[in-house]
Amino acid sequence: MDRITPEHRSWNMSRIRSGNTKPERLVRSLLHRMGYRFRLHRKDLPGRPDIVLPGRRAVVLVHGCYWHRHSGCRFAYTPKSNLAFWQDKFNENVNRDQRQYARLRELGWSVITVWECETKELTTLAERLLREMPNLAPSPTAC
Repeated sequence: MDRITPEHRSWNMSRIRSGNTKPERLVRSLLHRMGYRFRLHRKDLPGRPDIVLPGRRAVVLVHGCYWHRHSGCRFAYTPKSNLAFWQDKFNENVNRDQRQYARLRELGWSVITVWECETKELTTLAERLLREMPNLAPSPTAC
């Protein structure tokens, strides 16, 4: 049983943003400090990726652990009420992510997924981004 009323739950959910989230801003700030320059939410690419490095043909997808079902993450819990609705919703999100990822790869883009929980440790995330971005050395003017 849910601890809050359906009306209050609806109000809570309506406050969740789809863009310019804190994890997204943290990753953008980190990439910029590392010397990478990028574009945001390009409409001509499948799924409007969060961060696009056009000259390097790479995209960074910043996923919330809850909505995109980060496997094994404590933030990817499932609500106790209205279980069928939530399972369908989460399955749709995961399937859409897989389709968009495959389409981006078909178009020749390198795809890196950053999970919300990874933004808690930015040093580790920076090391991972450097390791995973093929031939994506930052610009020499990085500070």
